[in-house]
Amino acid sequence: MNTQSTALPPQMTYREALAMVMREAMESNPNTLILGQGVTDFKGIFGTVTGLHKDFPTRVIETPLAEDSVAGIAIGAALNGMYPINTHIRVDFSLLAFNQIINLAAKYRYMFGGLLEVPMMMRLMIGHSWGQGAQHSQSLQSLFAHIPGLVVLMPSTPQAVIHSYRHAIQNYRGPIVVLEHRLLYEMSFDTAKTSPLINPFGSRIERSGKDVTIVATAVMVIEAKRAAEHLAKHGIDAEIIDLHSISHPDANMIFNSVKKTGKLVVIDTSWSAYGVAAEMSRLIIERDPSVLKSPLKSLGMQPAPCPTGKALQDIYYPDMHEIVDVLATVVKGSPNHDVPLPTKQSMTDLYRHFRGPF
Repeated sequence: MNTQSTALPPQMTYREALAMVMREAMESNPNTLILGQGVTDFKGIFGTVTGLHKDFPTRVIETPLAEDSVAGIAIGAALNGMYPINTHIRVDFSLLAFNQIINLAAKYRYMFGGLLEVPMMMRLMIGHSWGQGAQHSQSLQSLFAHIPGLVVLMPSTPQAVIHSYRHAIQNYRGPIVVLEHRLLYEMSFDTAKTSPLINPFGSRIERSGKDVTIVATAVMVIEAKRAAEHLAKHGIDAEIIDLHSISHPDANMIFNSVKKTGKLVVIDTSWSAYGVAAEMSRLIIERDPSVLKSPLKSLGMQPAPCPTGKALQDIYYPDMHEIVDVLATVVKGSPNHDVPLPTKQSMTDLYRHFRGPF
């Protein structure tokens, strides 16, 4: 399985990239397993493993509501030469397996002096949809990224999925956690216009600019691009860094960008406190706070559990009106800037709506 860029169709959805990599993994390595709730369902984890249970009936394994036990089975399989891909159709469900993930998978190689390896992947779905509420809409990447021994990724494009997943499955000998935002699944991307990853476990510059640095995660990379296009019409040139790697971001890339622009706005899919925004602040401040010409700003979910009703959800997540306003304020140095703001509109109204059941 080639981990480098290969010829892709000119248009490709995020879901298609996931489906391609999952099938490649099963076909190229007879020790690959896919296990989790819904992996044999006709919907196939939002179409990413559809039909694989028919082609590989002994290696695509439907599991009961026993996340802790299933994670333990996956770790045991990894220790014995298999490559398990454990899916959770909600990142929230992985909380039930934290002892296995944090105390075992992340630590075995260290505790046994490198004699034991745990090559495995955990696919976790994040993001909100119709009325999922507080227990099914979280974005918990910072919890995983806090733990040494875990590689945590949030791919935002088909190329990022293909490049990083191929590398992980073929070459990486440790546990990797990937968080896939469900609003991205049906998005179609122009593969020729999407910048590639240089490091499959690193960050990338999505757009070059000189006035402000935007560090974004997952679907917020798409929102950042939309905001940058709007600002460009009004004389503001934004640079966008797709963080991609939450656990091992490219610190030099981020610092050099902020040194160039003097301004930083972090747009994450989760809460700002103790999260990606806080880590980006630490990265800059510990190295050289003087590169910031204005205070760092962050955008994320409101600091509360996610509401169920759409009216409240619409104000729970940042929209383009708010994103452009914050960026213009940072660049202009005043909330009384003269940049026209987009009409307020829920972010999810612009995406193909998720239809459940999970």
